[in-house]
Amino acid sequence: AGEKITNEYDGITHDYTRKGGVVHTEILLPEYAAEEYSARNLLWNAVEKIEKASNSQLAREIELALPVELTREQNISLVREYVNQHFVTAGMCADICLHDTGGGNPHAHIMLTMRPFEQGGEWGAKQKKEYILDPQGNKIYDKKKRSYKCKSIPATDWNEQTKAEEWRQGWADFCNAALEKQNHAERIDHRSYERQDIEQIPTVHLGVAASAMEKRGIKTERGNINREIEVTNQKLRQLKARISKLQNWLKEETENTEPPTLADYI
Repeated sequence: AGEKITNEYDGITHDYTRKGGVVHTEILLPEYAAEEYSARNLLWNAVEKIEKASNSQLAREIELALPVELTREQNISLVREYVNQHFVTAGMCADICLHDTGGGNPHAHIMLTMRPFEQGGEWGAKQKKEYILDPQGNKIYDKKKRSYKCKSIPATDWNEQTKAEEWRQGWADFCNAALEKQNHAERIDHRSYERQDIEQIPTVHLGVAASAMEKRGIKTERGNINREIEVTNQKLRQLKARISKLQNWLKEETENTEPPTLADYI
């Protein structure tokens, strides 16, 4: 976000005010969340404070590649609508930061909280305990632990593996709807080349620094990898075209060749 925030947990101040390319930031709050969490320092210090376990996950980050065909204002609106529908309405606070250095790689970072909110505005639990019952429906007492046996049940479905696929497809749907609305022919697909049955090797993500260097004519390691991948993909496309021509030729030869008669074998 390009801000300076002091972590109340350890007193360390993190200063990123010199960071460039930050073009938009905002925090979206769900129902029941305290309005004070619109302030970034208050939100994340509250997240740090509520977690007691040393291995607690404090947040989830999602990075979105923004369509270069859309204007900055259109991309801001696109991200806001997507985040509201898929995360905020589910109960997450969302810290949105859009980055654009002018190098052709506009993107957004979304930091999401891990706990839902109670109606009173307090942080809810990540998981709840459920008693283990015997066949008769009675609680089972553990003599060693001197307590009834129980198991932990997640309070939300946010950590289920299926959510990643749902969120990725949701972003593709939002982008394609926005591109269509602005009369752009381009479309995106959240599936891998393999799932799309496309025989092509995906390139690697350059990142902000490498993109800026490549734009200035400075070759980078990632840029070289992508250039090698493009050469390989070009060879694959040529090979596929040759195979397709051969298959068509064989099909034509088979259709034009008359099947043998009995006389051919006498």
